[in-house]
Amino acid sequence: MATSPLIEIDKICKSFDGGRNFAIQDVTLTIDAGEFVAIVGSSGSGKTTALKTINSLIKPDSGEVRIEGKRISALDGPMLRRHIGYVFQGIGLFPHMRIGENIGIAPKLLGWPKREITARIIEVLELVGLPQGFISRFPDSLSGGERQRVAVARAIAARPRIVLMDEPFGALDAIARDAIGSIYRLLHDQLRLTTVMVTHDLQEAVLLADKIAVMKAGCVLGYDTPRNLISRQSNRDVAALMVMPSRVAARVRAVLDEDGVEKSDE
Repeated sequence: MATSPLIEIDKICKSFDGGRNFAIQDVTLTIDAGEFVAIVGSSGSGKTTALKTINSLIKPDSGEVRIEGKRISALDGPMLRRHIGYVFQGIGLFPHMRIGENIGIAPKLLGWPKREITARIIEVLELVGLPQGFISRFPDSLSGGERQRVAVARAIAARPRIVLMDEPFGALDAIARDAIGSIYRLLHDQLRLTTVMVTHDLQEAVLLADKIAVMKAGCVLGYDTPRNLISRQSNRDVAALMVMPSRVAARVRAVLDEDGVEKSDE
């Protein structure tokens, strides 16, 4: 017997100006448990609006979002969000709170015992590769990469099944971005999470995600595995976008063939 998708986004529309213009229009996506889905597109394509409908931060004007078959419009929004991890654009740690307090927010709101919260804070710090001593530090004493690791730790602290990520690594340098992206993908697999990530970095989406949704002007133009979007795409806009990682890879190979390989033989 076939199982239902964990997340169903069904023909949702949202306008912020009374219907004159739509931020998203007839967006439909189905996301199975355990999948890592990236939503890509240019600025203003509707990526973040679509993402925020999943945890009811934005309520669609029409259409439905369902989690495990339940309409989230019928659920309590704050309680729903406590059970869904969220990594904000720009990290979003509370500067006046210590790292331990930042990480423990959702478990505390859910009424976990203090001892269990402390144990979980230590556990998730270890999962993201940070020492226990970070618990008492403040965010401004950490590097950008360390703060982003804390943001990931906070998102998974309450053991959510679903994690939403809005341009999670965009503020980091290339080395930190690659390292933390790899760490998160390992955590995604290890913890059996279902992840939906908005990113403007197509290479990041191709390397991390199981499926990619390509958006333009509020609509989903393509939704498939990275391989299929690159090799079997008939939509011209999607094809033009998805050729970019292949071009970059070809340029890197050309540089290595021309400079790296020859010099290594000297």
